[in-house]
Amino acid sequence: MKNIRLSVALAAITLTLAHSQAFAEETTTPAANLPVIETGDIVVTGSREKRDRNDSPESVGKIDREELKRIAPAHPAEALNRIAGVHVNNLGGEGHMTAIRQPITTSGVYLFLEDGLPTRPAGFFNHNSLYEINIPQSDSLEVTKGPGSALYGSEAIGGIINAVTQPSPEDFSFSFNPEIGSYGWKRGLFSIGDTSEDLKTGARLNVNVTENDGYQEDSGYERQSYTLRTDSFFTDALTMKNIFSFTQVDQNGTSGLELNDFVNNPRKNFYFGEIGKREVEALRVSSEINYEPNQYDLFTITPFFRDNTMTLMPSWQLGFQPEIYETAFQSYGVQTKYRRNIPSAKAQVIAGTDIDYTPSTFIADDIIATPDANGVYRDYTTNGRVYDYDADQWAISPYVQGEIKPIDDLTVSAGVRYDYFSVDYQDNLPASVSEAQFNPGLGRPVTRFRPDSQKVSYDQLSPKFGLLYDFNDNYNAYFNYRRSFRVPSAQSQFAPGSSSKDDRLEPTIADSFEIGTRGNVAPWLNYDVTLFHMIVSDDVVSYFDGPIRKRQNAGETTHQGIEISANGNITPEWNYRAAFTYTKQEYEDFSYTCGGFGAPQTCNRAGFTVARAPETIANLAIGYKPSFAPGLYLEGEYVHIGPYYSDDTNTFEYEGYNLLNARVEYDVIENLAVYVRGQNLTDERYSTLTSNAPAVEYRPGLPLSFFGGVRVKFGE
Repeated sequence: MKNIRLSVALAAITLTLAHSQAFAEETTTPAANLPVIETGDIVVTGSREKRDRNDSPESVGKIDREELKRIAPAHPAEALNRIAGVHVNNLGGEGHMTAIRQPITTSGVYLFLEDGLPTRPAGFFNHNSLYEINIPQSDSLEVTKGPGSALYGSEAIGGIINAVTQPSPEDFSFSFNPEIGSYGWKRGLFSIGDTSEDLKTGARLNVNVTENDGYQEDSGYERQSYTLRTDSFFTDALTMKNIFSFTQVDQNGTSGLELNDFVNNPRKNFYFGEIGKREVEALRVSSEINYEPNQYDLFTITPFFRDNTMTLMPSWQLGFQPEIYETAFQSYGVQTKYRRNIPSAKAQVIAGTDIDYTPSTFIADDIIATPDANGVYRDYTTNGRVYDYDADQWAISPYVQGEIKPIDDLTVSAGVRYDYFSVDYQDNLPASVSEAQFNPGLGRPVTRFRPDSQKVSYDQLSPKFGLLYDFNDNYNAYFNYRRSFRVPSAQSQFAPGSSSKDDRLEPTIADSFEIGTRGNVAPWLNYDVTLFHMIVSDDVVSYFDGPIRKRQNAGETTHQGIEISANGNITPEWNYRAAFTYTKQEYEDFSYTCGGFGAPQTCNRAGFTVARAPETIANLAIGYKPSFAPGLYLEGEYVHIGPYYSDDTNTFEYEGYNLLNARVEYDVIENLAVYVRGQNLTDERYSTLTSNAPAVEYRPGLPLSFFGGVRVKFGE
């Protein structure tokens, strides 16, 4: 299988280079070593093409290329957590969970994009899947907070994270960035590109090779990422952008710790060898073709292909449903868009259809994994096949989005998207394979229900409405209503474990209301303030019935709060970037069937605070570029996560944490820079995730750590 995917990858590169005639895309970046000024940024997520962020009636945050380079993120959290309303934690390696207007969760309530293309189809969400994107070598990161616009569908509930790839350079460009750090950290970032004026062809290849021993024992990981982009200009009206992305991740398991080990032995790990392992291969190929015959019309078509395989031993299942599984899918699809500008009416219309066909397979084996006398898992044996199915999914999604200026300073926008999903599920195991299989390691049978072969379909209408009012060139205010949803994942439907195969999961629906204002007071203050209120209904809850984990739709939650961001240049030498978030997230009408064996009860969480939802999140970065030392840049960063409950019944509250980080960068000569970054300078003992599983469990974060690197660069 790996050789086949490698052949496909090499063929994609060859075809892309052979058939692309390109020119470099012009880009603009802020002055070196200054923070990105959010007000007035160019973003692409909301309309699938470049436009001023001020023209969008929704809350969007951005990290640009200069800031990404300065941060040099070893983990996506180090960059994304600078945006107000965003928290990404670190679960070891590049594993993570996200909290954007939602609790810290593994649920499929976020949409991850690369250049506007979802990295995974709907129903195949993985909370770690930002590691399938080459984050540190992206051109920018954009975060749309709250439900996606009419241009995006399932899973865009909490927010959208869009990684924009680096365009081809105008002239020859070469860079190499080796880096070493604490706990066996080693990384090499390599980039090369050029443009041929004769062929009107430009290309850039980025390579990311990373190794890390990990903080906890035997928790290392390796990754290799390759991103090739070409930009083509056939005529003044016809352009093409081709992207080839391939990532391979091999990551060991990391365990949570109870309080005594967390305090006294935080490097302890209960998973050794292949216990809890994760092996990922993710390939994406796309071609965005744009035809703009005049100043009014733009036609865009983007065919794409995905090929993903993941082998995973879910460590959190070892105590109740131990297994190892492989899930694989290939996607064949196309995004289409037509944009029409109507100057006479001061209006614009965008319409299109997204089509995605994804055949997938899932196989799982029961395993016997017995801990030693110290509770450490070191090895396992397989105990028979328990799942083997095919699920072929069609998704067809037409949409339309328009805006008009009834008066000069007011923009009214509205849109709607219709999503239709059809899944053809085929169980490949014979009926003679029992759904209840005895597991010697647990000393009891483990039940894994297998639904009968069937076809399942879902459809959903998602409207949006927005108002944007410009007080003047420097200030505006906006309001929007957006609806989004997520369909149940293929795995939760067709590999439900001990959840009854008769319990049909329904889509989760989110209705969001948002009001905000942003402006540019002076060079020292650019601000963005957003108030939001979101109602999520038919949320899917996971719970334990004795030792059995189940899933069920369960009522309603509310999520509301305020997000504040500010940045600017205090003086020619000093700059800052600040973000603060306060949220209140509660269970409303939220009840589900639970209880002991043979005696079902009703668990009602109404009135409780949503578990793992930090009340406050803050980030402050202050930069200093002294005039007496040209080429030197210093930055200090403060990171705050406020308290949150670790469980649904609010019986234990984790107090949160405060961290201090620092970065020093020095341009030795024009083409050579050196840098050092220090994390957790106060060496605080903190947990990146505190949850009840079912006892209170902590995920230790990095102690005092240092990383250093060298940047060698020629050209753009």
